[in-house]
Amino acid sequence: MNLQDVIGAIHSMDSDELNTVVENIKMRRSFIARQATRTMRVGDAVSFVGKRGRVVGEVIKINRKTVIVDSPRAGRWRVTASMLTPLED
Repeated sequence: MNLQDVIGAIHSMDSDELNTVVENIKMRRSFIARQATRTMRVGDAVSFVGKRGRVVGEVIKINRKTVIVDSPRAGRWRVTASMLTPLED
C-alpha cells in the first residue's frame, strides 16, 4: 500500500475509524521517540531544524519522549527525540 492509497482510505473513513487511525499514529510516534531516546546519552552533540533554522547543541537531559538540548547560541530547547540528528565528533 502506497501513500496515495492510504490518503484515499482516510477520505472514505467515518469519525470512529479516523479516531482509531489517529490513536495508532500517536502510539507509533511515541514508539519512535522512545526508540530514539534509547540511543542518546547526556553530553551527545546533536542538531535539529527549528523555526529559525538549524540548531546545534548538547544533550543535557533525556526524558521519556523528549530531550533537553542546550545550544550556546539558541538557549535550551525541549525537542522530540525523533527530530534530533547526532553529530559526529
